[in-house]
Amino acid sequence: MHMLSQFNRKTICIISSALLLALLPMLATLAGEPYLVSLFSRILIYALAAASLDLILGYGGLVSLGHAAFFGIGAYTVGILAHHDFEETALISWPLFIPGSDSGLVAWPVAILVSALLAAIIGALSLRTRGMHFIMITLAFAQMLFFFFVSLEGYGGDDGLTLFSRNTLPGLDLGDDVQFYYVCLALLGAFLFLAGRLVESRFGMVIRGCRESEKRMQSLGFPTFRYKLLCFVIAGGAAGLAGALIANQVEYVSPGLMHWTRSAIILVMVLLGGSGTLYGPVLGAAAFLLLEEVLSIYTEHWMVYFGPVMILVVLFARHGLFGILVGKENRHG
Repeated sequence: MHMLSQFNRKTICIISSALLLALLPMLATLAGEPYLVSLFSRILIYALAAASLDLILGYGGLVSLGHAAFFGIGAYTVGILAHHDFEETALISWPLFIPGSDSGLVAWPVAILVSALLAAIIGALSLRTRGMHFIMITLAFAQMLFFFFVSLEGYGGDDGLTLFSRNTLPGLDLGDDVQFYYVCLALLGAFLFLAGRLVESRFGMVIRGCRESEKRMQSLGFPTFRYKLLCFVIAGGAAGLAGALIANQVEYVSPGLMHWTRSAIILVMVLLGGSGTLYGPVLGAAAFLLLEEVLSIYTEHWMVYFGPVMILVVLFARHGLFGILVGKENRHG
């Protein structure tokens, strides 16, 4: 009976949240606060990045401090392609001619592929370590990429790169904040659906088994390294898509997007909302960015007030804010 009640509460929370997000642009217009559309677009983008991290953290037990590397690479992929399109120069002229592009149908899949490829390289090396060593090697890779893009003077260096307009999609005007908001919402919804199917599949059970006891999964004959690497690559590709979206929202990219502090922020969103739930990181991203928005009105040192909130959540809500809403007692659900 308790499990049924928990399931009902979770379903009600998800449906009501989806309905609220679907109606938000209309509600913002009625309230005379159109800036809320832009704010919640940012929330949806960071929710996508946090949910992608939850795949490897909440289900795989892999604490990464380098997840922002994929977020930043996705953003820079869009920014560099748009830069070459505006300058009418080739991204690569030899041996193949590869022009720039401002089309979302080109730039966004490329951002996902580049981020996933980077994740495959980093994962192939870092997944050979465990615990603190894994945390440090992912942090090291992210910082190397950060300083690499700082050194790229052709793409703005430390000052970053400005996009002159958002990407284009057939039949849509992404320059319109409402249309861009619904694109972000649709992509987040699609990822949560696919990720949910993934974690409930045989693949997801193996990943969870690796978190509990990798040696036991290996004794059962599962190639655990390949499973973890594929999960790492999927998470990296999704973070790259989030990066492509943030580049479009703010029309600007900078090395700061892949700094370790950005990884820490995404990690806090996952822990605040509830790891191992997929939907918890969405709530965590919303809570974090809304608190930042409200507290920063009163002080630039808003983190001083956010800190105690985080401490209370860690002490009294083991499963995060989402666990409080659904009355969750088991780790997953």
